Amino acid sequence: MRNFLIILSVLVFFTACSSDKNTVVTSPDGNVAVTLLTDDSLQLRYQVEVDGKPFILPSRFGFDERQGFNLSQSFTIDNIKKNQCDETWTQPWGENKAIRNHYNEMEVRLHNPENVSLTLRFRIFDDGLGFRYEYTVPGADSLLVSDELTQFNFAKEATSWSIPANFDTYELLYRRLPLSQVENANTPITLRTDDSLYASIHEAALTDFPEMTLLRTDSLQFAANLAPWPDGVKARFDGNSFTTPWRTIQIAREAVGLINSSLILNLNEPCALDSTDWIHPMKYVGVWWGMHLGIESWVMGDRHGATTENAIKYIDFAAKNGIEGVLFEGWNAGWENWGGSQTFDYTKPYDDFDMKRISDYAREKGVKIIGHHETGGNVLNYESQLDKALQWYADYGVHDVKTGYAGGLPNGHNHHGQFNVRHYRHVVQTAARYHTTINAHEPIKDTGIRRTYPNMMSREGARGMEWNAWSDGNPPMHHVMLPFTRLLGGPMDYTPGIFDILYENAKNNPNRKQWNMKDSKDCRINTTLAKQIALWVILYSPVQMASDCIENYEGHPAFQFFRDFEADCDESRALQGEPGEFVAIVRRAGEKYFLGAATNEEARTLTVKLDFLKPGVAYDAAIYADAPDADWVTNPKAYTIDHRTVTADDTLEVRMAAGGGQAVSFIPKR
Repeated sequence: MRNFLIILSVLVFFTACSSDKNTVVTSPDGNVAVTLLTDDSLQLRYQVEVDGKPFILPSRFGFDERQGFNLSQSFTIDNIKKNQCDETWTQPWGENKAIRNHYNEMEVRLHNPENVSLTLRFRIFDDGLGFRYEYTVPGADSLLVSDELTQFNFAKEATSWSIPANFDTYELLYRRLPLSQVENANTPITLRTDDSLYASIHEAALTDFPEMTLLRTDSLQFAANLAPWPDGVKARFDGNSFTTPWRTIQIAREAVGLINSSLILNLNEPCALDSTDWIHPMKYVGVWWGMHLGIESWVMGDRHGATTENAIKYIDFAAKNGIEGVLFEGWNAGWENWGGSQTFDYTKPYDDFDMKRISDYAREKGVKIIGHHETGGNVLNYESQLDKALQWYADYGVHDVKTGYAGGLPNGHNHHGQFNVRHYRHVVQTAARYHTTINAHEPIKDTGIRRTYPNMMSREGARGMEWNAWSDGNPPMHHVMLPFTRLLGGPMDYTPGIFDILYENAKNNPNRKQWNMKDSKDCRINTTLAKQIALWVILYSPVQMASDCIENYEGHPAFQFFRDFEADCDESRALQGEPGEFVAIVRRAGEKYFLGAATNEEARTLTVKLDFLKPGVAYDAAIYADAPDADWVTNPKAYTIDHRTVTADDTLEVRMAAGGGQAVSFIPKR
């Protein structure tokens, strides 16, 4: 029966494709085609073919509205307008500074008997597509969206990589499943069909809407499922109109094509800021990891981490090593109430944290302070102090802030609903007025708003480094899964770079208290040291952290890579890789190049052509590699550093131990 339905759907697909060419729009290279369909009930549907073959079978459009407005049925087409765009725009920072935006657009204007106006806007790129809804409902003074009807009806079985749908966290381990066995998923969800076509379903420009997850409704059919308000409404709007985020489908012939795509960014609005010269990528260290290990605490006391003395020490280390920023967590009043009222005071330092002395000293040393605003989920308390808190920081010369939302939201709201999406955007917009950048933890998913607000520098939004401190940790495959899933949305503040792999120094520290969540003997980093170095390149963030306690870097030869590394890159390219298996990525920063490669639990060797280097230039390649006897389980700290002279005509054998990696800096020889 299933095979019969597939054959029937394919016949419908090809019949529809040939019925009305005016409702078909293709990619500039002609390989991706989208068709808008209407059936006898005037129910809107769409379908997608790639290379002339069905990829998305006829799939439904529309929304349900709680007050009875018809947003899905009986629409007829008024007119269709087709446009083309081929431009190159630049951004102040990013994986690539110059972005080509090349697509064909189909704008379909429709109405129904209730005079609801709907514009369906499609943009088709060579590497995928996006579509969105633009509604106007005459006579409405408010709209209450109760459900989204958008479907993704896949034509073929596929292997998928995703995390389960959850409206409060993305910090879940990825699973590899046949697409037909995925009950629900957050996005991006990545998949590979049996004929090796790769795709990722996500969204772009999520600004005033709940997040979209996917819910399987048939064997290979998925429907959009939106994060609700406490009363069950999915989205609410004052007035009679709304525009949705883009629903996106990235498409590639090889896995690294998804990483190299700029589709998500291109579907966001251009920069809204008058100037961006105050926004700067940076490398940073911070008072942070010691708290997770139990060496230090966020609360003032005998183990307090954010003290004036400790701050001076970290600032000195940063200045000595050419590191631009230092983060301080646990500096302000309110941490003593953790788990209770969660009412932080964002302008009241603890008594042992002298903000004036610290900020003056940092300025003298040429080091930036990265501030920290933990909310504990109490966003109402944070919003009531937001302007005052940002102005207070700005008065001390602090223009970079890490935010956090580790806790339940008030009044039954979830983290990913429209209420909090509006909050996250409000924080970024407000921060821009104070020339302040944001690095959000426990965020809403990244959907490319950094194009519009480039002060939205980085965010967490997946299981990061701290999970290694108080759980079984992140397995080796996790780090080579993220570039093909979570990072398709945008940068991640994973905070790599732990050198004390087995926590030997931490366990010997007399100040340490036992971990709360798991016996400390089972806690460790599940990689080799060389892989930790490679992750600085692989897991892109314009604010990249060397996350270990600085004592573990002092005098360590391998830390030279981070000294040489540049967070502000100009070009990036994923060279090789498969989701959850391995990846190799190169980034150029000025005249320097940095290569990062990593593998899962399987040892492997890659052959990498160095044709990304500038022709005719000789480079000193500093190779930070797993030692021959390295293994992430039995010998994780064994590494080698080798130097050789290379050019663009050479190839490099990248040998990686199980759970390992390799990092290479290419610096022109003078």
